[in-house]
Amino acid sequence: MSLYLPHFNLQNYNTLASPVCADFFVSVKDEAELMAALKFAKENNLPLLVLGGGSNIVLHDDFPGLAIHIQFMGKELVREDAEHVYIKAAAGENWSDFVDYCLDEQSWGLENLSLIPGNVGAAPIQNIGAYGVELKDVFSELTALEIKSGLSITFTAETCQFGYRDSVFKNALKDQFIITSVTFKLTKTPALKIHYPALRDALTNVSADKITPELVSQIVCDIRRSKLPDPKTIPNVGSFFKNPIVNTTTLAAIQQAFPNVVAYPVDENSVKLAAGWLIDRAGWKGFSQGAAVHEQQALVLTNPNRLRGSAVLEVAELIKASVLTKFGVELEQEPRNYP
Repeated sequence: MSLYLPHFNLQNYNTLASPVCADFFVSVKDEAELMAALKFAKENNLPLLVLGGGSNIVLHDDFPGLAIHIQFMGKELVREDAEHVYIKAAAGENWSDFVDYCLDEQSWGLENLSLIPGNVGAAPIQNIGAYGVELKDVFSELTALEIKSGLSITFTAETCQFGYRDSVFKNALKDQFIITSVTFKLTKTPALKIHYPALRDALTNVSADKITPELVSQIVCDIRRSKLPDPKTIPNVGSFFKNPIVNTTTLAAIQQAFPNVVAYPVDENSVKLAAGWLIDRAGWKGFSQGAAVHEQQALVLTNPNRLRGSAVLEVAELIKASVLTKFGVELEQEPRNYP
């Protein structure tokens, strides 16, 4: 039987180390415990806060409800064919550890997504991505519990409606489901994706026959560690803003004043701007006011003083206003605010 802890400090359950409290807290290890927690919340008229690794949330104030920490664990090979293996991971598995597990199993496709913080269950919600690969590229299906009915439902890539850092779980089905497992479609033969500029540059002097998934993973980890602070040392949620997508007309206008603006093609009519570049050129790198802007990567907001998330949001709003004024581009926050 799960233990419901009152007035529980969530500082150790979010990577911003925001010291807010939930009215109640419970950890659940299987579907039966999750169903019991949902019943407890319903009977006591409590709103829900579902926690995994806590790496994509900003807890800016105390939460007047039940925080449910998903600790479903387990990994298994569910099927395979001539070219692919399908590996299911429970929602509570640490993402970075799962990537390492797949590399050890010689199941390829996740190497570009190495060292991303958080747990498996949150990965599809955000359609996490890095270095030219998104979760949707290696996705097979997921199971999720519908909060209202208690039914377990399977979602395909199509029904997840994946977009750039987006899915149906952030839109039409927001707060209606709790993901319990994700199945990945990985390859038996390496199919390396090394076109992303930082990866390509790092591999310039490496002969093609020496480039392996393990090497790509190692380089991705090295790049991430050089740019991004470890949340255990300096609290953060990784990239705080999405890279904004603008049309080519907007890009041309920006290029008139800033010819070296960093942009990547999306399609023939739109490009993705580097949010970190915009923030850096607006003068925010290294800024500190309670919360701070990381000195190595302006896209990362940190909480070195372990203040409530409201301190981070104050800095984020200053940055958004500044970038809008300077470039005419509106930044969109990646992590979700609670409550």
